[in-house]
Amino acid sequence: MSVASSVAGLRRGVRASVSGLPREFWWLWASTLVNRLGAFVATFMALYLTLERGYSPAYAGLVASLHGLGGVVSSLAAGVMADRLGRRPTLLIAQTATAVSVALLGFMHHPVAIAGVAFLVGMASNASRPAVQAMMADIVRPEDRVRAFSLNYWAINLGFAISATGAGFIAEYSYLAGFLGEAAMTLFCAVIIFIKLPESRPERAKATAAGPADPAEPEVSLGTVVRDGRFMSVVGLSFLISLIFMQAYVGLPLAMGAEGFSSSDFGTVIAINGVLIVVLQIPVTRFIQHRDARRLLILSSLLAGYGFGLTAFAGSLAVYALTICVWTLAEIVNAPTQTSLVVRLSPLHGRGRYQGMYILSWSVAALVAPLMSGFMIGRYGAEWLWGLCAVLGTVAGLGYWLLMRNLPAEDAPDPPEDAPGREPQAAAPAAEKAA
Repeated sequence: MSVASSVAGLRRGVRASVSGLPREFWWLWASTLVNRLGAFVATFMALYLTLERGYSPAYAGLVASLHGLGGVVSSLAAGVMADRLGRRPTLLIAQTATAVSVALLGFMHHPVAIAGVAFLVGMASNASRPAVQAMMADIVRPEDRVRAFSLNYWAINLGFAISATGAGFIAEYSYLAGFLGEAAMTLFCAVIIFIKLPESRPERAKATAAGPADPAEPEVSLGTVVRDGRFMSVVGLSFLISLIFMQAYVGLPLAMGAEGFSSSDFGTVIAINGVLIVVLQIPVTRFIQHRDARRLLILSSLLAGYGFGLTAFAGSLAVYALTICVWTLAEIVNAPTQTSLVVRLSPLHGRGRYQGMYILSWSVAALVAPLMSGFMIGRYGAEWLWGLCAVLGTVAGLGYWLLMRNLPAEDAPDPPEDAPGREPQAAAPAAEKAA
């Protein structure tokens, strides 16, 4: 095969992957990219506290857990806000609050102040996630959602791939510059949202003189979400997967730091994760888009667990890079597949709450993972932590195999989405989806 034909085939593949998505999606995609270009706190918090400030790994784990606790607090509240107040106002509030709190964190020196502001950063930064996911589900047709979520995840990692290495070297000279850079990027995201993104929340049919409200649109509360057994099982399995992936930003830097590697070493190897996703996300998504979701989730769970499990044998940057390649493939498959499943099980007018509950699983994992890694590394050694990751991946794979038998068929496509604020057809109630 000639180089020209290969390039032509690549162009056709890229065109097929990006065509047909609404303009509003691409502005949301751009805001995601800009936000991740400035990512610094979540990646370098552990190294900042241990190497720059001289605190113990236990304190670093505590601060990271408080950061996660902030996300736990805001996940459900932000989901309710996205349904009641709207996606756009929720995003604007969250992004502005994140910019202010991240900048403030860079100037904190007292351990209590650092811990308190880290909690605020976690709360503010996590508040945008339910609104982003709900808005994406609003404006993208059902048959395009796996592709759209994959492209959004690609943007996250494109930004991460660019920023991780550079931020690692910035950290060698000034952590404060990293904090201020993230604040500036996040504020720029808020500007993009304010100027370019209209509200996308579907309007609920209301009672009028001509008749009552549509009975096919039941009220959705947090109680509705909790009683949805199939969906809550997805949330539980997501928590297990999240515990594994969180070790890339908690357990891995601690283990590498204990072995004498620097922050730039960690930044270099972890950037491989973002680079691989940038290179492989689109072609892999085209391959998996119409394949069995259960098999994909089982495969990704096993790859994640055993990919991190292999880290027990790492002693050089080359071996660390190899293990990252394994669990990165799990990320590429898992992220769009699981997010699309969450939307599939969510009722139309409860998307914010359902996304909030799903994101809560990641937030709780962000709270638990630092404590788990700090305890395991400090008490037993890093090898036991990586072995536990392999066990969690196996349990998650078995859980998906049991859960997704007799999964309800995919919903029928929504009507044409000429405008993001259109009034679409009502989706099936959550109880029917979970039957």
